[in-house]
Amino acid sequence: MTDAKLAAAAHWTSRFSVNGVHVSDFEDVIGAIERWDQWCAAWSKRAAVHERMGRDALAAGRRQSAADHLSRAAVTYHFAKYLFVQDMAQHRAAHASAVDCLTLALPHLDPPGERVLIPYEGKSLAATLRKPHGIARPPVIFMTMGLDSTKEELLTFQTTFLERGMAILAVDGPGQGEAEYDFPIRPDFEHVAHIVCDWIESRDDLDAGRIGMWGISLGGYYGPRACAFEKRLKACVAVCGPYDWGALWDQLPDLSRDAFTVRSHSANTAQARARASELSLAGVAEQITCPLFVVGAGLDRLTPAADAQRLVNEARGPTHFLLIEDGNHVAHNRSYAYRPQTADWMKAQLLP
Repeated sequence: MTDAKLAAAAHWTSRFSVNGVHVSDFEDVIGAIERWDQWCAAWSKRAAVHERMGRDALAAGRRQSAADHLSRAAVTYHFAKYLFVQDMAQHRAAHASAVDCLTLALPHLDPPGERVLIPYEGKSLAATLRKPHGIARPPVIFMTMGLDSTKEELLTFQTTFLERGMAILAVDGPGQGEAEYDFPIRPDFEHVAHIVCDWIESRDDLDAGRIGMWGISLGGYYGPRACAFEKRLKACVAVCGPYDWGALWDQLPDLSRDAFTVRSHSANTAQARARASELSLAGVAEQITCPLFVVGAGLDRLTPAADAQRLVNEARGPTHFLLIEDGNHVAHNRSYAYRPQTADWMKAQLLP
Protein backbone atom coordinates (compact mmCIF):
# COMPACT_ATOMS: atom_id res chain seq x y z
CA MET A 1 0.00 0.00 0.00
CA THR A 2 1.83 3.10 -1.28
CA ASP A 3 -0.71 5.80 -0.35
CA ALA A 4 0.48 7.04 3.06
CA LYS A 5 -2.94 8.25 4.20
CA LEU A 6 -4.59 5.00 3.23
CA ALA A 7 -1.81 3.07 4.95
CA ALA A 8 -2.58 4.98 8.14
CA ALA A 9 -6.28 4.19 7.74
CA ALA A 10 -5.54 0.47 7.59
CA HIS A 11 -4.84 0.59 11.36
CA TRP A 12 -8.33 1.83 12.28
CA THR A 13 -9.97 -1.60 12.54
CA SER A 14 -10.58 -1.46 16.29
CA ARG A 15 -12.11 2.01 16.22
CA PHE A 16 -14.52 1.15 13.44
CA SER A 17 -15.57 -2.24 14.77
CA VAL A 18 -16.10 -1.21 18.40
CA ASN A 19 -18.35 1.63 17.23
CA GLY A 20 -20.63 -0.43 15.03
CA VAL A 21 -18.92 -1.15 11.69
CA HIS A 22 -18.64 -4.82 10.78
CA VAL A 23 -15.04 -6.00 10.56
CA SER A 24 -15.85 -7.65 7.24
CA ASP A 25 -17.03 -4.29 5.87
CA PHE A 26 -13.79 -2.69 7.00
CA GLU A 27 -11.70 -5.40 5.38
CA ASP A 28 -13.73 -5.30 2.16
CA VAL A 29 -13.50 -1.53 1.73
CA ILE A 30 -9.83 -1.23 2.67
CA GLY A 31 -9.01 -4.12 0.34
CA ALA A 32 -10.90 -2.61 -2.59
CA ILE A 33 -9.33 0.86 -2.74
CA GLU A 34 -5.83 1.99 -3.60
CA ARG A 35 -5.90 5.73 -2.89
CA TRP A 36 -7.21 7.94 -0.11
CA ASP A 37 -9.27 9.95 -2.59
CA GLN A 38 -11.41 6.82 -3.11
CA TRP A 39 -12.22 6.57 0.60
CA CYS A 40 -15.47 8.52 0.91
CA ALA A 41 -17.13 7.05 -2.16
CA ALA A 42 -16.24 3.49 -1.19
CA TRP A 43 -17.53 3.82 2.35
CA SER A 44 -20.66 5.64 1.19
CA LYS A 45 -21.40 2.78 -1.20
CA ARG A 46 -21.08 0.26 1.63
CA ALA A 47 -23.21 2.42 3.96
CA ALA A 48 -25.93 2.54 1.32
CA VAL A 49 -26.27 -1.25 1.58
CA HIS A 50 -27.19 -0.94 5.26
CA GLU A 51 -29.42 2.07 4.58
CA ARG A 52 -31.47 0.16 2.00
CA MET A 53 -32.00 -2.72 4.41
CA GLY A 54 -33.00 -0.27 7.12
CA ARG A 55 -35.50 1.58 4.98
CA ASP A 56 -36.97 -1.71 3.74
CA ALA A 57 -37.35 -2.95 7.32
CA LEU A 58 -38.94 0.32 8.37
CA ALA A 59 -41.44 0.17 5.51
CA ALA A 60 -42.35 -3.38 6.52
CA GLY A 61 -42.88 -2.38 10.15
CA ARG A 62 -39.84 -4.30 11.42
CA ARG A 63 -38.72 -1.51 13.69
CA GLN A 64 -36.02 -3.28 15.67
CA SER A 65 -34.31 -4.47 12.50
CA ALA A 66 -34.72 -1.00 11.00
CA ALA A 67 -32.98 0.53 14.01
CA ASP A 68 -30.09 -1.94 13.72
CA HIS A 69 -29.58 -1.40 9.99
CA LEU A 70 -30.05 2.37 10.05
CA SER A 71 -27.78 2.99 13.03
CA ARG A 72 -25.10 0.92 11.31
CA ALA A 73 -25.65 2.89 8.12
CA ALA A 74 -25.29 6.14 10.08
CA VAL A 75 -21.93 5.23 11.59
CA THR A 76 -20.70 3.84 8.26
CA TYR A 77 -21.61 7.07 6.45
CA HIS A 78 -19.93 8.93 9.30
CA PHE A 79 -16.69 7.08 8.68
CA ALA A 80 -17.01 7.88 4.98
CA LYS A 81 -16.74 11.62 5.76
CA TYR A 82 -14.60 11.22 8.91
CA LEU A 83 -11.21 12.80 8.09
CA PHE A 84 -12.01 13.18 4.39
CA VAL A 85 -11.80 16.97 4.13
CA GLN A 86 -10.16 17.46 0.73
CA ASP A 87 -13.47 17.08 -1.14
CA MET A 88 -16.16 18.82 0.87
CA ALA A 89 -18.92 18.03 -1.62
CA GLN A 90 -18.43 14.29 -1.02
CA HIS A 91 -17.91 14.94 2.67
CA ARG A 92 -21.17 16.83 3.08
CA ALA A 93 -23.19 14.32 1.07
CA ALA A 94 -21.98 11.43 3.23
CA HIS A 95 -22.58 13.47 6.36
CA ALA A 96 -26.14 14.33 5.34
CA SER A 97 -26.84 10.64 4.82
CA ALA A 98 -25.38 9.80 8.26
CA VAL A 99 -27.65 12.37 9.89
CA ASP A 100 -30.72 11.14 7.99
CA CYS A 101 -30.11 7.51 8.92
CA LEU A 102 -29.58 8.25 12.61
CA THR A 103 -32.70 10.42 12.69
CA LEU A 104 -34.72 7.56 11.22
CA ALA A 105 -33.21 5.05 13.67
CA LEU A 106 -33.59 7.04 16.90
CA PRO A 107 -37.29 6.42 17.68
CA HIS A 108 -36.80 2.67 17.26
CA LEU A 109 -33.68 2.22 19.42
CA ASP A 110 -33.93 0.65 22.87
CA PRO A 111 -34.24 2.92 24.73
CA PRO A 112 -35.50 5.30 22.04
CA GLY A 113 -33.88 8.62 21.29
CA GLU A 114 -34.82 11.96 19.86
CA ARG A 115 -33.04 14.52 17.76
CA VAL A 116 -32.94 17.86 19.56
CA LEU A 117 -31.68 21.30 18.57
CA ILE A 118 -30.04 23.50 21.20
CA PRO A 119 -30.16 27.23 20.36
CA TYR A 120 -26.63 28.54 19.88
CA GLU A 121 -25.42 31.91 18.57
CA GLY A 122 -28.41 32.51 16.29
CA LYS A 123 -28.44 28.96 14.96
CA SER A 124 -28.38 25.65 16.81
CA LEU A 125 -26.33 22.64 17.88
CA ALA A 126 -27.79 19.27 16.90
CA ALA A 127 -27.81 16.58 19.56
CA THR A 128 -29.13 13.13 20.41
CA LEU A 129 -31.09 12.74 23.65
CA ARG A 130 -31.81 9.27 25.05
CA LYS A 131 -33.27 8.47 28.46
CA PRO A 132 -33.15 5.22 30.43
CA HIS A 133 -36.29 3.22 31.00
CA GLY A 134 -38.26 3.71 34.20
CA ILE A 135 -36.63 6.86 35.60
CA ALA A 136 -38.71 10.05 35.55
CA ARG A 137 -35.92 12.63 35.90
CA PRO A 138 -32.60 10.88 35.35
CA PRO A 139 -29.18 12.44 35.66
CA VAL A 140 -27.73 13.29 32.28
CA ILE A 141 -24.33 12.78 30.67
CA PHE A 142 -23.27 15.59 28.34
CA MET A 143 -21.20 13.73 25.74
CA THR A 144 -18.67 15.62 23.66
CA MET A 145 -16.60 14.00 21.00
CA GLY A 146 -13.23 14.73 19.43
CA LEU A 147 -11.78 16.23 16.28
CA ASP A 148 -13.06 13.53 13.95
CA SER A 149 -16.06 12.00 15.74
CA THR A 150 -19.73 12.96 15.81
CA LYS A 151 -22.91 11.94 17.60
CA GLU A 152 -23.48 9.29 14.90
CA GLU A 153 -20.42 7.42 16.20
CA LEU A 154 -21.43 7.33 19.87
CA LEU A 155 -24.28 4.78 20.00
CA THR A 156 -22.19 1.98 21.50
CA PHE A 157 -20.66 4.39 24.04
CA GLN A 158 -24.14 5.49 25.09
CA THR A 159 -25.30 2.03 26.08
CA THR A 160 -23.08 1.76 29.16
CA PHE A 161 -24.60 4.91 30.67
CA LEU A 162 -28.20 4.18 29.69
CA GLU A 163 -28.02 0.70 31.22
CA ARG A 164 -26.95 2.28 34.51
CA GLY A 165 -29.84 4.72 34.74
CA MET A 166 -28.32 7.83 33.19
CA ALA A 167 -29.62 9.80 30.22
CA ILE A 168 -27.23 10.85 27.47
CA LEU A 169 -27.07 14.09 25.53
CA ALA A 170 -24.57 13.69 22.68
CA VAL A 171 -23.92 17.14 21.20
CA ASP A 172 -22.22 18.13 17.96
CA GLY A 173 -20.33 21.15 19.29
CA PRO A 174 -18.48 23.86 17.36
CA GLY A 175 -16.23 22.27 14.77
CA GLN A 176 -17.96 18.91 15.20
CA GLY A 177 -20.53 17.09 13.10
CA GLU A 178 -23.44 19.22 11.99
CA ALA A 179 -21.94 22.31 13.63
CA GLU A 180 -18.60 22.11 11.84
CA TYR A 181 -19.83 24.14 8.85
CA ASP A 182 -21.21 27.09 10.84
CA PHE A 183 -18.97 27.22 13.90
CA PRO A 184 -15.21 26.72 14.20
CA ILE A 185 -13.51 24.75 16.94
CA ARG A 186 -13.25 26.96 20.01
CA PRO A 187 -10.85 26.50 22.92
CA ASP A 188 -13.20 28.01 25.53
CA PHE A 189 -15.58 25.07 25.56
CA GLU A 190 -17.07 26.29 28.83
CA HIS A 191 -19.08 28.70 26.68
CA VAL A 192 -20.73 25.73 24.95
CA ALA A 193 -21.19 23.87 28.24
CA HIS A 194 -22.95 26.87 29.80
CA ILE A 195 -25.50 26.95 26.98
CA VAL A 196 -26.01 23.18 27.11
CA CYS A 197 -26.51 23.25 30.89
CA ASP A 198 -29.06 26.06 30.45
CA TRP A 199 -30.91 23.90 27.92
CA ILE A 200 -30.90 20.91 30.28
CA GLU A 201 -32.35 23.14 32.99
CA SER A 202 -35.21 24.02 30.63
CA ARG A 203 -36.29 20.36 30.48
CA ASP A 204 -38.60 18.92 33.12
CA ASP A 205 -37.64 15.35 32.20
CA LEU A 206 -33.93 15.69 33.10
CA ASP A 207 -32.28 16.36 36.46
CA ALA A 208 -30.19 19.48 35.91
CA GLY A 209 -28.73 19.08 39.39
CA ARG A 210 -26.92 15.94 38.27
CA ILE A 211 -25.04 16.63 35.04
CA GLY A 212 -21.91 14.67 34.19
CA MET A 213 -19.43 15.51 31.43
CA TRP A 214 -17.82 12.92 29.18
CA GLY A 215 -15.31 13.46 26.39
CA ILE A 216 -12.99 11.41 24.18
CA SER A 217 -9.87 12.43 22.28
CA LEU A 218 -10.08 16.20 21.74
CA GLY A 219 -13.28 15.96 23.78
CA GLY A 220 -10.96 14.84 26.58
CA TYR A 221 -9.73 18.43 26.52
CA TYR A 222 -13.17 20.01 26.10
CA GLY A 223 -14.65 18.16 29.09
CA PRO A 224 -12.05 19.13 31.70
CA ARG A 225 -11.88 22.65 30.27
CA ALA A 226 -15.66 23.03 30.64
CA CYS A 227 -15.64 21.66 34.19
CA ALA A 228 -12.98 24.16 35.26
CA PHE A 229 -15.48 27.00 34.73
CA GLU A 230 -19.00 25.55 34.52
CA LYS A 231 -19.71 24.33 38.04
CA ARG A 232 -23.09 22.80 37.20
CA LEU A 233 -21.06 19.91 35.81
CA LYS A 234 -20.75 17.57 38.78
CA ALA A 235 -18.27 14.99 37.45
CA CYS A 236 -16.12 14.43 34.38
CA VAL A 237 -14.70 11.50 32.41
CA ALA A 238 -11.85 12.40 30.04
CA VAL A 239 -10.53 9.69 27.72
CA CYS A 240 -7.18 10.19 25.99
CA GLY A 241 -7.44 13.96 25.68
CA PRO A 242 -4.55 16.33 25.01
CA TYR A 243 -3.21 18.65 27.66
CA ASP A 244 -1.82 21.06 25.07
CA TRP A 245 -2.94 20.43 21.48
CA GLY A 246 -0.48 22.91 20.02
CA ALA A 247 2.47 21.13 21.65
CA LEU A 248 1.47 17.97 19.78
CA TRP A 249 0.99 19.66 16.41
CA ASP A 250 4.23 18.60 14.71
CA GLN A 251 3.74 14.92 15.56
CA LEU A 252 0.10 14.71 14.48
CA PRO A 253 -0.75 12.69 11.36
CA ASP A 254 -1.38 14.72 8.21
CA LEU A 255 -5.03 13.65 8.24
CA SER A 256 -5.54 15.11 11.72
CA ARG A 257 -3.76 18.38 10.88
CA ASP A 258 -5.83 18.74 7.72
CA ALA A 259 -9.07 18.10 9.63
CA PHE A 260 -8.18 20.60 12.34
CA THR A 261 -7.34 23.22 9.72
CA VAL A 262 -10.77 22.81 8.13
CA ARG A 263 -12.75 22.52 11.37
CA SER A 264 -11.03 25.47 13.03
CA HIS A 265 -11.94 27.46 9.89
CA SER A 266 -8.27 28.35 9.45
CA ALA A 267 -7.05 29.89 6.20
CA ASN A 268 -3.86 27.83 6.18
CA THR A 269 -1.76 25.47 8.29
CA ALA A 270 0.14 28.32 9.94
CA GLN A 271 -3.09 29.80 11.25
CA ALA A 272 -4.26 26.33 12.28
CA ARG A 273 -1.07 25.78 14.26
CA ALA A 274 -1.61 29.07 16.08
CA ARG A 275 -5.20 28.16 16.87
CA ALA A 276 -4.16 24.70 18.05
CA SER A 277 -1.91 26.33 20.64
CA GLU A 278 -4.98 27.95 22.19
CA LEU A 279 -6.28 24.53 23.23
CA SER A 280 -4.29 24.13 26.44
CA LEU A 281 -5.13 23.27 30.03
CA ALA A 282 -2.17 25.22 31.41
CA GLY A 283 -3.50 27.44 34.18
CA VAL A 284 -6.92 25.82 33.73
CA ALA A 285 -6.56 22.27 35.10
CA GLU A 286 -5.94 23.62 38.58
CA GLN A 287 -9.45 25.13 38.55
CA ILE A 288 -11.11 21.71 38.17
CA THR A 289 -12.69 20.84 41.52
CA CYS A 290 -15.33 18.26 40.56
CA PRO A 291 -14.53 14.52 40.60
CA LEU A 292 -12.46 13.61 37.55
CA PHE A 293 -11.79 10.20 35.96
CA VAL A 294 -8.98 10.31 33.39
CA VAL A 295 -8.06 7.50 31.01
CA GLY A 296 -4.68 7.33 29.31
CA ALA A 297 -3.38 4.76 26.81
CA GLY A 298 0.21 3.59 26.67
CA LEU A 299 0.29 3.05 22.88
CA ASP A 300 -1.56 6.25 22.00
CA ARG A 301 0.21 7.88 19.04
CA LEU A 302 -1.95 11.02 19.09
CA THR A 303 -2.26 12.09 22.72
CA PRO A 304 0.39 10.60 24.99
CA ALA A 305 -0.51 9.15 28.36
CA ALA A 306 1.77 11.75 29.93
CA ASP A 307 -0.86 14.37 29.05
CA ALA A 308 -3.48 12.43 31.01
CA GLN A 309 -1.14 12.12 33.97
CA ARG A 310 -0.40 15.85 33.92
CA LEU A 311 -4.11 16.64 34.01
CA VAL A 312 -4.58 14.35 37.00
CA ASN A 313 -1.63 15.92 38.80
CA GLU A 314 -2.92 19.47 38.37
CA ALA A 315 -6.66 19.06 39.00
CA ARG A 316 -7.72 20.13 42.50
CA GLY A 317 -10.71 17.85 43.01
CA PRO A 318 -10.88 14.07 43.60
CA THR A 319 -9.17 12.26 40.72
CA HIS A 320 -8.90 8.73 39.40
CA PHE A 321 -6.35 7.78 36.75
CA LEU A 322 -6.63 4.62 34.65
CA LEU A 323 -3.66 3.82 32.40
CA ILE A 324 -4.30 1.14 29.80
CA GLU A 325 -0.76 0.12 28.96
CA ASP A 326 -1.56 -1.66 25.69
CA GLY A 327 -4.31 0.73 24.59
CA ASN A 328 -4.18 2.67 21.34
CA HIS A 329 -5.79 6.10 20.88
CA VAL A 330 -8.97 6.23 22.99
CA ALA A 331 -8.08 2.58 23.80
CA HIS A 332 -10.55 1.42 21.16
CA ASN A 333 -8.66 -1.88 21.10
CA ARG A 334 -9.31 -2.31 24.83
CA SER A 335 -12.72 -0.71 25.18
CA TYR A 336 -13.71 -3.32 27.75
CA ALA A 337 -10.97 -2.00 30.03
CA TYR A 338 -12.55 1.41 30.55
CA ARG A 339 -16.10 1.76 29.18
CA PRO A 340 -17.91 -0.12 31.97
CA GLN A 341 -15.44 1.17 34.56
CA THR A 342 -16.01 4.83 33.68
CA ALA A 343 -19.78 4.32 33.54
CA ASP A 344 -19.77 2.65 36.98
CA TRP A 345 -17.72 5.54 38.33
CA MET A 346 -20.06 8.13 36.86
CA LYS A 347 -23.06 6.32 38.29
CA ALA A 348 -21.42 6.47 41.73
CA GLN A 349 -21.00 10.25 41.34
CA LEU A 350 -24.52 10.99 40.10
CA LEU A 351 -26.61 8.13 41.54
CA PRO A 352 -25.04 7.46 44.95
